[in-house]
Amino acid sequence: MSLLDIKGLSYVAGDKKILDGFSMTIEDSEVHALLGTNGTGKSTLAYLVMGCEGYRPTSGEIVFYGNLINDLKIHERAQLGITMAWQEPVRFEGISVRDYITLKKTDVDPAHSLEMVGLHPELYLHRMVDKSLSGGERKRIELASILALHPKLAILDEPDSGIDMLSTQDIVNVINAFKEHGSSVLLITHREEIVIIADKASQICNGKVICSGNPSKVAEYYKSRKCLVCNGEVCAYV
Repeated sequence: MSLLDIKGLSYVAGDKKILDGFSMTIEDSEVHALLGTNGTGKSTLAYLVMGCEGYRPTSGEIVFYGNLINDLKIHERAQLGITMAWQEPVRFEGISVRDYITLKKTDVDPAHSLEMVGLHPELYLHRMVDKSLSGGERKRIELASILALHPKLAILDEPDSGIDMLSTQDIVNVINAFKEHGSSVLLITHREEIVIIADKASQICNGKVICSGNPSKVAEYYKSRKCLVCNGEVCAYV
């Protein structure tokens, strides 16, 4: 049984179809990269899988460990082991980094979680989550808090974007930390150089998967810019 099966998922907002029969499967302990340019539906897919407020599939199914979760609320999906690191770090302030990491799960070692994302615990545990932290530091601390949850599925939405973006090696380290904890990862990115750290990759264009399989081959296909001429053809690599 697969961890996550997305079957023929469509999503329409107003008169715009953002996802159009999107299908994808993620296995246990798999890192699956979703590659696509801005506006292709990557983040919308993440919000639908996470069950964010206002996001409900127009048609299709989201199946987690064999159970349909289309109607579950975000906190119910979190209880199943699905969690997400947003493209922009959560603007949550007023508590220490230690308390932020242990907010949802108290029986964890926050120092270890910080080390896994490249932050020295002695320098950060007692700092406050406030404007004194850079965007990159906030992103790392949020990733540390997600690592501490030991999720079954971690959705990482563009961890390589924004101010003070994480380096490719930073992301490799974070991905390895999730794998070490037995988590599967849906890695959402627009940069082909990030894709090669995944076990499998899929390219999204106009709301549907047009290419899926070996990460290096998917990255090469993406670089060819064929995704900009979406003719509905499917390229399946093995």
